[in-house]
Amino acid sequence: MDDPPPAHAEPHRAGDLGTRLNWLRAAVLGANDGVVSTAGLVVGVAGATDSRAALLTAGLAGLLAGSLSMAAGEYVSVSTQRDSEQAALEVECRELAQEPEAELAELTAMYRAKGLTEELARAVAVQLTRHDALGAHAETELGIDPEELTDPWHAALASFAAFTVGALLPLLAIVLPPPATRLWITVASVLAALAACGWAGARMGGARPRPAVLRNMAGGGLAMAVTYGAGTLLGAAGV
Repeated sequence: MDDPPPAHAEPHRAGDLGTRLNWLRAAVLGANDGVVSTAGLVVGVAGATDSRAALLTAGLAGLLAGSLSMAAGEYVSVSTQRDSEQAALEVECRELAQEPEAELAELTAMYRAKGLTEELARAVAVQLTRHDALGAHAETELGIDPEELTDPWHAALASFAAFTVGALLPLLAIVLPPPATRLWITVASVLAALAACGWAGARMGGARPRPAVLRNMAGGGLAMAVTYGAGTLLGAAGV
C-alpha cells in the first residue's frame, strides 16, 4: 500500500509574494528610467563636445535630478495612497463599532457572492469577525491588509536607489573610455542593460520576453539617436 503524500507544510503567503513582485517590478522600471534618461542626456552632450568634464557634469546633474525627482514623486504618490487607505480603515472601524450586525450581514453577503452557501458564509463571517473584524472587512471589502500598508519612505528610497543604479551605467560608460570609443561603448552597454530590464520586467509579469526586450531597446535607441542628433546640431552651430 502506497504511503500517503507528505503534508505540504510550506505557508502560502500570496500577499507577500505579490508585494515582493511589485517592489521588484518597480525597481526594474526605476533602473530602466535611470538608464534611458541619463543615456539620452550624456549621449546628447557627447554629440556637442568631447569634454570629459562636461560629460561628467551633465551626467551627474541628470543622475541627481532624476533620482531625487523619482524619490519625491514616489513618496508623494505612496503617501497619498496610504492616507486614502488609512481613511478607509477609519471609516470601517466606525461602522464596526456603530453597526456590528449590519457589518456582519455585509461580510456574509460578500462570502455568499463568492459562492458559499448562506450557512457557511454566515459561519465564516462570524468566525473571522471574532478573530479580527477589521482585518476581515479590510481584506474582503477594501482589498487592504491593515498590517501591510506601504511605507512611503521605503518606496522613495527604493526608487532613488533603482534610478541611481540604472543611471550609473551610461554615466561611467561615457566618461571612462577614451573619446574614440566612448560613444559606441555607451550605446552598446545601454542597449544591453535595456534588454536585461525588458527581459526581467516581462518575466516578473508573466509575459513573453522578446517583445518587451525589443520595445525597450527600440525606445532607448531612439532616445539616444534623437538627443545625439540634437547635440551634434548644436555643437556644429557653436552653441
